[in-house]
Amino acid sequence: MASTEVAREHALGLQHLAGCLALSQAANWNQNEADWRLMLGFGRGYGLTLGDGTLAASTITLPYGEGFAWVSMVLVLPEHRRKGYASQLLNAALADLGTANRAAILDATPAGRTVYAQEGFVDDWKFKRFSLSSPIHATRAAPAGIRALEPRDWPRIAALDAEAFGADRTKVLKALAQRLPQTALVAERNGELAGFLLGRDGCEACQLGPLVARNAEVARALLEVGLQNVQTPLYLDLVDREAALRAWLEARGCSLQRPFTRMVCGADRAPGDARLVFCPAGPELG
Repeated sequence: MASTEVAREHALGLQHLAGCLALSQAANWNQNEADWRLMLGFGRGYGLTLGDGTLAASTITLPYGEGFAWVSMVLVLPEHRRKGYASQLLNAALADLGTANRAAILDATPAGRTVYAQEGFVDDWKFKRFSLSSPIHATRAAPAGIRALEPRDWPRIAALDAEAFGADRTKVLKALAQRLPQTALVAERNGELAGFLLGRDGCEACQLGPLVARNAEVARALLEVGLQNVQTPLYLDLVDREAALRAWLEARGCSLQRPFTRMVCGADRAPGDARLVFCPAGPELG
């Protein structure tokens, strides 16, 4: 009926959780209910609902610090694409961020990159998603200095992550650490925190990330243990600059799934120190 094609724009909240899940599942994305609850709990959601009550489109902005927000979950049901719904919600979100003097950051697929470039986003750095279908079994003892995350580690994790990411997101990290605790790891070198790894469950696969480390040696040591502790199928996103680490992952059965580009609107570059980021938390979280 024609009335179902009239879309009403509204704030998106936990009461729309079922519709949100339907959107990400229709797109074959990996977010599950816990992901949506996390994002809707501290972010600002934008939705479009049809006359029959179907949630047809979504966008979420996640505030990080005072200077920027993450643009996430820009989704439209497949049967309602090419109607301008995504642009409508994205423009509403960007207008609100502009009023708040916040830059907008996001991670785009190749198809999304073209759309976001038209809205004023520019490229910053790139990463690629890899998948693993068969588990990796331990062949030797865990590298020295790698251990399970403990509550006493959080102040140092928060400081290192803020340096890498550009804002304090401790609440997000703590929520992720509870989702897949066997992959919540830290690396210590000479009594200092040299890196950390988190992981979480997903709708299609578990995902490792964020992985933040002082150098590639530490990152590889964390991944070596993390990969042995997680069930498959598995996703992880690896920054493009780490060619040696990519070869190491591929030798262990990881295969390329898709590329992403970190994009920025309202600032010259993404905040933080990208040299410390080896695996982002995921395109929905940064």
